Amino acid sequence: MRTTSRRPVLRTLAVGIAAAALAVGCGSSKSSGSAGSATTTASTGGKTLRVGYSAWPGWFPLAVAEKEGLFKKAGVNVKLTYFADYTSSLDALVAKQLDVNAQTLNDTMFAVASGSPQRIIVTGDNSTGNDQVICDKSITTVAQLKGKTIAAELGVVDQFLLLQGLAKAGMTQSDINFQGVKTDAAAAAFAGGQFDCVAVFAPFTVQALKRPGSHTLFSSADFPGVIPDHYVTTADVVKNNSPELQKFVNAWYLTLAWMKANPAAANKIMAAKAGLSESDYASLAKGTTLFDAAKASHAFADRPGDSTSLPEMARRINPFLVSSGLTKKEAPLAGLLDPTFTDAYLAAHPDSSTVTSTTSS
Repeated sequence: MRTTSRRPVLRTLAVGIAAAALAVGCGSSKSSGSAGSATTTASTGGKTLRVGYSAWPGWFPLAVAEKEGLFKKAGVNVKLTYFADYTSSLDALVAKQLDVNAQTLNDTMFAVASGSPQRIIVTGDNSTGNDQVICDKSITTVAQLKGKTIAAELGVVDQFLLLQGLAKAGMTQSDINFQGVKTDAAAAAFAGGQFDCVAVFAPFTVQALKRPGSHTLFSSADFPGVIPDHYVTTADVVKNNSPELQKFVNAWYLTLAWMKANPAAANKIMAAKAGLSESDYASLAKGTTLFDAAKASHAFADRPGDSTSLPEMARRINPFLVSSGLTKKEAPLAGLLDPTFTDAYLAAHPDSSTVTSTTSS
């Protein structure tokens, strides 16, 4: 995987929204792909959806859909763009250079708080171990983090995960020496002997764990539902291209079904896209749990106090965005979550069963 950051600090996005609107109005010719991105099109006739994604195990099924012709089978035209830089994909959606993008709940809510009317139409997966707080061998309990130097990228979901672990132990960020460091640099520095702990996501977890004696203190597996990932569009695209969005959602669930029936072939495709060996990719797969339509519909439902409920997690993330300085105000949540496409698929496929397997099965 060659991305530099899956969950970046987005302090400039509010300015970017205004700039993007101006660029679009002036007929900007900026490509939706960042440097190092690759664009392909699956043609079926009709409206083409421009879909972006980047390096995360929960999003590599799009490479499967492309290679196996599953977009075409679902009757949807897709121009698929892989971004080596996740930040650029977020900017592209804001700039209306994408119709759909793969991104986290935190980043989507940041964009909404900054004025972009984004809508989550698919909840694709939960991180169930691929986000980790990794420490040196001397630290074996969360209580021992007090006064220790811990690095994470400021404002990203791995800092959010760190705060969850501290809170569970009755601690706050003020109890540690927090260092805001970009994810790739933080992992490399920790592996080289700097910092007592680091909070990073896969595949940078692999790099961090190269430090002798290092180990995972806790991970997203210990906090179910805290780090969900999605396919996100905008209010205008929902209004003007609802039939094509439905076909895209259908293609997503069709892809998950194909992967379940062809696990070895799916793993091979995703490993190639990730730039990893098949065995290395398989080792990461358990840390991401994909949702079929039934489980996704359940996640969309509001269950106060339940971290696996997206409305509940959105309410929890809002204060974090403000306290971390990412936004000045909380994101309005009305309209953020749109389960109608998943529910329509589920109604048409009532025998869909909940996916409990990982990206490799």
